[in-house]
Amino acid sequence: MKERPILFNTAMVQAILEGRKTQTRRILQCDHPVVTGFIPNGEHGYWKGTAKSDAVIQQYITTFPFTIKCPFGIVGDRLWVRETFRLYDSDECPHADFPCGCPRNGTPLFKASHDCGDGEKWTPSIHMPRSASRILLEITKIRVERLNDISSEDAKAEGFDYSSHQSAIEMGYAIGARTNFRHEWEEIYGQNAWNKNPWVWVIEFQVIEGGE
Repeated sequence: MKERPILFNTAMVQAILEGRKTQTRRILQCDHPVVTGFIPNGEHGYWKGTAKSDAVIQQYITTFPFTIKCPFGIVGDRLWVRETFRLYDSDECPHADFPCGCPRNGTPLFKASHDCGDGEKWTPSIHMPRSASRILLEITKIRVERLNDISSEDAKAEGFDYSSHQSAIEMGYAIGARTNFRHEWEEIYGQNAWNKNPWVWVIEFQVIEGGE
């Protein structure tokens, strides 16, 4: 069993803490236009591409890593969450109306749980050390699929529901979990990111530390 870091934005950290998020999708970085799918290959996190024909395989085998390894590990491995944080640096909480329970200097505070909205300076998640992480996940399943193949149930497992995304609130209507997921994906990866329909790793997990 190995531990690896994984980044989540504030909204997704909140979804994990509330027990609403048990999946995450990450872009597969070894895409190639001749590849039509992936199948499990072995028990050590490797996945094998499938192409249109043996001739295509031979043509591209020298340039395309036809067998790839999941960078997030294998089933049973653990992921420690990196999230936006800061270190508490006062003997008393400056926000008298926000009972944060900060006990001492140097204690990490997390934006997902303690954002008073008063201009506090937060440290980006990429800089969080292992010692400051509060959430530990265990991988329960891994697969590869096209982004657009996500179902409504999987969108719910990603932490979304049938509600109004920020982009729809202004127009006054509700949208489904899958559309909510699409909007969030485009906010993270860019306006045309959904239409590119990349291959993605689908990582299913359970919370070991830091959940409800």
